[in-house]
Amino acid sequence: MNGSHTTPLGPAAARYGLALVSMAVAIGLSHAFLYFDLPQPFAAFALCAIAITFWYGGNRAGVVAAVLAAIIRTFIFEPDVHLVSRLTYDLVFLIFAVLMTHATAARDELEERIAERTVALTRTNEELRQSEAYLAEAQRLTHTGSWAGNMVKGSSLHSSEEHTRLYGLDPAQGGPSFKDLYRRVHPDDRGRLVEAFRDAGQRRTDVSIDYRIVLPDGTTRYVLAVGHPVVTPSADPGEFVGFLMDVTERRHAEEERERLRQLQADLTHISRVTTMGELTASLAHEVNQPIAAAVTDARTCLRWLDRATPDPDEARAAAVRVVTDVTRAAEIISRIRQLFTKGSPQREVVDVNDVAREMIVLLHGEAARHAISVRTELAPDALPVVGDRVQLQQVIMNLIINGIDAMKEAPGTRELIVRSQPTAEGVAIEVSDTGPGVPARHAEEIFNAFYTTKTHGTGMGLSISRSIVESHGGTLRVADHLPRGASFHLTLPGIAETHEAAASGTDGLHHR
Repeated sequence: MNGSHTTPLGPAAARYGLALVSMAVAIGLSHAFLYFDLPQPFAAFALCAIAITFWYGGNRAGVVAAVLAAIIRTFIFEPDVHLVSRLTYDLVFLIFAVLMTHATAARDELEERIAERTVALTRTNEELRQSEAYLAEAQRLTHTGSWAGNMVKGSSLHSSEEHTRLYGLDPAQGGPSFKDLYRRVHPDDRGRLVEAFRDAGQRRTDVSIDYRIVLPDGTTRYVLAVGHPVVTPSADPGEFVGFLMDVTERRHAEEERERLRQLQADLTHISRVTTMGELTASLAHEVNQPIAAAVTDARTCLRWLDRATPDPDEARAAAVRVVTDVTRAAEIISRIRQLFTKGSPQREVVDVNDVAREMIVLLHGEAARHAISVRTELAPDALPVVGDRVQLQQVIMNLIINGIDAMKEAPGTRELIVRSQPTAEGVAIEVSDTGPGVPARHAEEIFNAFYTTKTHGTGMGLSISRSIVESHGGTLRVADHLPRGASFHLTLPGIAETHEAAASGTDGLHHR
């Protein structure tokens, strides 16, 4: 190694010129000492010149300086010295040159290592700055900021730029104090926030808490803070490190989803009430039948009791028929009232066969008014499902009413068939009619909101029915029913398939 990469003297002429100049200076100083009658220390001056040449000119120039020093001492300053002294001085110059060679080599190696470490440190610092920039950008994009603080002492130890911005503060003004951050917390949430961190600090557990931040313009920002206690030996009690996430958009989205869910529930209820209103005459007739029969049986009972010789057996039989008829009327009224009731969906175990029978009884009068026969083929081994009973009643009611409406003006036999059968996934229900049918090109359109072929229809019945079925994890489709008519196919997952979904989506199953 010649050391050229670490010395300011690059060209060879400059390095070897340094050897000549340094020797010339040594000669001059030695002559100056002779001029003043002082002992001339050429050897010392020569060693200094050699050292300077080695250090700044490199090994080769240093060797040249050492050779020149030996020649100059021999022929200029000590031409008559005996051979042993000459060899001794030459050996000193040689040893010094060797030592300087090793010294400059060690210096060059050290400088090379320093340069390598400097380059590595520079690269590491650059990578660190780049990583910090990426992290800051990621925090800005995700609206997530990192923080550290002592919740017992009320001191802020770290606040990233995004964390500072989330509180509506300017990162350019430096890290905010604990008081600055605390003042931005909604007054109603401050006590809850401090209490949560105090408890977590005492138990040394993680903490996760939602609270609100009030910005200077009055805007409320919803955030989620997650903290982890620092338990290192050097950490003070109450130190936490964590992150803060802006969940305002998520909160608003949840509120919007809840509002839409409520609107859908209202629309479903309105559709149900509207349908029931259209069936007022049929429902009144359906209720009046058992009531009229009960009145007749009650009068019969009175006649048997008013006879000169009362017949208690006949009176008892008439009274039993009164109870039966009144019970039937009460059940019909209960089903009607249930359909009119507005409430939150309640998931429970439901037998779809029972639901189908209830709706057939309720709509029997409407079918009879239009000379439509209703036939059921309900499989006794159909699996129960987990769902909202009223909503499933509404779906089957809508399908039966659609079948009745389709056959009101249809020629020939008018028959409505309701079938159920178990499937590998759960249960399938089919409601078919002998009306004009549904063309294939309209098989999906009829499930669109406000699409209807009826003069008095709203076009919401089938759309709402499909949304209810899909919310239960099922499907609803329509197909032509040969030789004529349409067939609506409803599938619902069985209780085994929906158990996990029901457990995660509801508080529990209400067995009826």
